[in-house]
Amino acid sequence: MSAESQPAGQPPLAEAAAAVARFREDLARLTREIGQRVVGQAEIVEGVIAALLAGGHVLLEGVPGLGKTLLVKTLAEALELSFARIQFTPDLMPADVVGTNMIVESAHEGVRRFEFQRGPIFANLVLADEINRATPKTQSALLEAMQEQSVTVSKQTYPLAPPFFVLATQNPIEMEGTYPLPEAQLDRFFFKLRVDLPGTDELHAILDRTTGAVDPVVRPVLGRARLLELRDLVRQVPVARPIQDYAVRLVEATHPARTGVAAVRKLVRYGSSPRGAQAVILAAKIRAVADGRFAPSFDDVRRVAAPALRHRVLLNFEGEAEGVSTDTVLGEILAALPEVT
Repeated sequence: MSAESQPAGQPPLAEAAAAVARFREDLARLTREIGQRVVGQAEIVEGVIAALLAGGHVLLEGVPGLGKTLLVKTLAEALELSFARIQFTPDLMPADVVGTNMIVESAHEGVRRFEFQRGPIFANLVLADEINRATPKTQSALLEAMQEQSVTVSKQTYPLAPPFFVLATQNPIEMEGTYPLPEAQLDRFFFKLRVDLPGTDELHAILDRTTGAVDPVVRPVLGRARLLELRDLVRQVPVARPIQDYAVRLVEATHPARTGVAAVRKLVRYGSSPRGAQAVILAAKIRAVADGRFAPSFDDVRRVAAPALRHRVLLNFEGEAEGVSTDTVLGEILAALPEVT
C-alpha cells in the first residue's frame, strides 16, 4: 500500500510497524522488570498492564499474601510514578481518601485561612486495599476520581495528574463485616482479575527471593511521558467492523431479554453495560499490538471477555443459590456465539 492510498490521518505502514515494534519492546522490558520481584502471576501482570495502558482500573480478588501490594508498588517503581496505599476499614472516612480543607495560620502575618490538604488519592498508582471493608459512603469517594480523573471538595474541583490508576483488592473468603461494592462502582473497573495461589515451583522461587540476603532491585524502564504515548497508540489501533460486531453481540448476549443462551435467561439478573464493550475492544487492541499485529482478532475478543465482563454480569437468586460463576455463564455465551451472523 502506497502512502497516497493510506486513509486520512493514518501513518504509513512502515511507521505503524515501527511503532508496534517499539510498543512490544517497551512492554517486554516492563514485564521483565516486574518479574525481577514478582514471581509468576503472568496473567495478572499482563491484565494489570493492559488496564493501565487502556486508562482503566483493576479489581483484584484473592486471599491475603499473594503479592498484590508488591505488584502495584513494583509497577510504580518501574514506571517512575508516585504510589499510595489506602487500607480500607469500616471507620475510614471520605476525607481520609480525597483530602480535606484545614485551617492554616501564616507564621509571619498571623492570618488564618483554609488550605486544601491532599489525600492519598493524589498519586499516579493507588492501591485500595480491601475496598469492600469500607462503608458505601467511603467507597463512593473513589467514584468521581475513577471516572472523571478529578476530586471535588467544598465545590472546588482538583484534577488528578495522569496517568491515574486504581488497583482495588477484596478478599473473597472473609466476608463478615464487609460491604459489597455497588454495581455503579464495579462497572468502573476495567478488569476484574482473580489471583490464584502459587504453584510448587513458584512458591520455591518466592522463598528463595524473600528469605535470602539479596533484595531484587527494580529499575525504572519507562517514564510517564512514554506511558502516555503508549496509551495514545492503543487508541489508534483500527478495529474491523466484524470484530466490533462480535464484541457488541457478546455484550448483548449477557442480557436475559436479548439473548438465546439458556443459561443467561435462567441465571442472570442484569447484563453488561456499554462500558463492558469498551473494555473488550480496548483490551483486544492491546493484545493485538502486544502480539505484533495491527488489528485485533476474534480470538483476542474471546481471550479478554472474562476479565472485562465477569464483574459486569450479575447473577439472580437462582444463579447465586446454585453456586454458578459468571465465568461459566460467559463460557456458554462464547460457545454459542457465532463469529459472523
